[in-house]
Amino acid sequence: MSTATASVRKLRNAPLRGLLYMVAGVFWMSVMDAAAKWLTAGYPLSEIIFLGRLPMPLFAIALASMNGGLFTLRTERLGLHLLRSLASAATMVTFFMSLRLLPLADTVAITFISPLLMSALSVPILGERVGPRRWTAIAVGFLGVMVILQPSGTGFGLGPALALMAALSYALLNNLSRHMSSSEPSHTQLFWVSMMIIIGSGAVVPFQWVQPHGRDVLVFAVFALVATLGQFLVTQALRYAEISLLASMEYSALIWATLFGFMFWNQLPTPTVLAGAAIITASSFYIVQREARLARRNDPRRLDRISRSPQLPPDGI
Repeated sequence: MSTATASVRKLRNAPLRGLLYMVAGVFWMSVMDAAAKWLTAGYPLSEIIFLGRLPMPLFAIALASMNGGLFTLRTERLGLHLLRSLASAATMVTFFMSLRLLPLADTVAITFISPLLMSALSVPILGERVGPRRWTAIAVGFLGVMVILQPSGTGFGLGPALALMAALSYALLNNLSRHMSSSEPSHTQLFWVSMMIIIGSGAVVPFQWVQPHGRDVLVFAVFALVATLGQFLVTQALRYAEISLLASMEYSALIWATLFGFMFWNQLPTPTVLAGAAIITASSFYIVQREARLARRNDPRRLDRISRSPQLPPDGI
């Protein structure tokens, strides 16, 4: 077994670390979503995707050089990398198209069905066991999404349909990332998926290119940087914790979506949005607290201390 693989397997069960990576990753991905909505108003999707992915291989190479050398980028799982690339591309295309048709918060709210899909797919793909308490917390969080979405009058049109398709492909992408983390470092996954998407979108870009101008150049730069950082952090999170645990952390994106919607498009959050966000936050907080208790209970150092401590006789002896 290689050093990189051994390190990967050693780090696969650190749920609190995974949660921290996921919260940070969701924030930067939310910044990316806001930048994408800005750019979709005047630029083709192929150009947005192509420019957004350009820094990722360089970032992956830099990480590889600091974590075992460039040979860690080698892979024997090109088929799975290709499948991840297709899922990632499908997620971006459908999500960005939905952003053209819906407000940012509505699109994000609809895609919050992805945690349920992620947890459901984790059973056949990863063999994870999703307990009733975690299912209940995820369902409560999804109820909060419905509280936000139902009164909005969005209805089921092309925009919501595209958002639902994005949620499904995103759920598949994250399950594949978790599955591959047993043998592929995060920077290897990042390198191959970004290279494949760059090649695919690059074949279309010359026919659709629109020259960026003004502050859009800065938005493109921000989009590319936060997309790279966010994707890496989410991949890291999937290495450390189970899909069914991380799924509810996706709900925190709603907070950022409503904030950015107000800042850039003057879309004020309604009382319904705030009520739904409160439900979502409560369900996510419950999962974090419960996982923290389980982590302390299963801490090998704590179990070792218990095993070595003097054993008292049972009551009545």
